[in-house]
Order: sequence, then structure tokens, then C-alpha cells
Amino acid sequence: MNFESELRQGRFTVGECNKCHRISWPPSDFCNNCFGNLQYRPVKEPGILLESSTKDGKIFGIVKFEDSIKVIGTIDGNTEQKPGQMMKIASCGFDKSPKFTFTKS
Repeated sequence: MNFESELRQGRFTVGECNKCHRISWPPSDFCNNCFGNLQYRPVKEPGILLESSTKDGKIFGIVKFEDSIKVIGTIDGNTEQKPGQMMKIASCGFDKSPKFTFTKS
């Protein structure tokens, strides 16, 4: 199990070190702190919207999960969201690169 294979299955996971228990982000094969082995687990929700923007009728946002994991994606809905709002993952996947869609929690 790793980040990309789980994302292809529609699951957003993060590697947590078996040795020092830190989250390894961005995704890696080994802990970026102590080089220990990682155990992948689902990301804890909700996340916090840090910022959002619109372009060509789409809303994009950066959402932070677990105080350290920041991801960019599209936001469901037709009105721009406000920073600080709680967001959850509506869908995720992988098609040449990670794809995320968020919705208000």
C-alpha cells in the first residue's frame, strides 16, 4: 500500500512512521524524519480551508488536514468559500497527478 495506489482507489491516505510516529508529507517511501518504514492510514477529516480562488467558473482551494498536510483541489458548489471553513473530501483520485474535490463540512 502506498499513497498513489490508494489514491487510485479513491482513498486519501498518509504515511505515518512506525518508528517516530510522524506524518511523512509529501508522500514518500520512507519517513522524512528518521527514514523509518511508513504505515499508510486514512487522513483525518475535516480539513481547514486556507484560501480559495475562482477561474473559468471553477472554485479552487487549498485545504490543510491534520495541521500539516496541505492539498489543492476543486471545491464543489457555486460560491467562493471563506478561509477557515471546515472542508471534507468529496472525491479523490489519480490520473497522471493527484486529483481532489472538496465540499463544505
